[in-house]
Amino acid sequence: MGNLSDLIFEDLTGEEKTVPRYLEYEEPVFSLEEALRYSGFPMDKAKAVACGETEDPDAMQRIEKVKELSKGQFIYKVGYMTSPITFDEDGFVVLPFKQHSEALKINLSGCKKAVFFAATIGSGIDRLIRRYERTELDTALFLQGFGAERAESLANAFNADVKEAAKKLGFMAHPRFSPGFGDLPLSVQVEFLGMLDATRRMGITLGESYLMAPSKSVTAIIGLEQEIK
Repeated sequence: MGNLSDLIFEDLTGEEKTVPRYLEYEEPVFSLEEALRYSGFPMDKAKAVACGETEDPDAMQRIEKVKELSKGQFIYKVGYMTSPITFDEDGFVVLPFKQHSEALKINLSGCKKAVFFAATIGSGIDRLIRRYERTELDTALFLQGFGAERAESLANAFNADVKEAAKKLGFMAHPRFSPGFGDLPLSVQVEFLGMLDATRRMGITLGESYLMAPSKSVTAIIGLEQEIK
């Protein structure tokens, strides 16, 4: 395992809730398909362009432009904590924040532990988007898509490290589940970010409608289920 998954492994070995830990990642692998999709391309066209089946020189030029504009603008930071989880008499997950999400109950079914995390690429991309929204809307759109892809790729990189660390302990990682998915309200972001001390340590704040700033940030829960041998 790499250094980051080694740290996660250490936290997963305990039986108690851990204190938040903060990781800085190298630039994650870039997905052209996802960047195009987040920029507004239909899924089939984004896939066709990314694999070379369809040529779109204009889109490729814009992607290269936003890559160049974004150089030096990103951080890749993750804050996380691990905790054992239990279920109440109605089957809802008992978490550090109040919720009665049926969708989360299904997602975490069978899990004994969970990883709570926030990931952000920083506010540099937001400044670029605001600047180009006034002058070049198409460029602003591709900046939005590129930033979303970067944030999701960071979350995926952390997810992969959790999956690797969990497997060493005989756990299977469930798909990550974020506030705002299904019937888990965005309002739980208040407690979620609070328990990770994400405002002070990562610069993530909440605005109207519980939306995060920097906008290209992700919060999620990864459930860990003991594998049956």
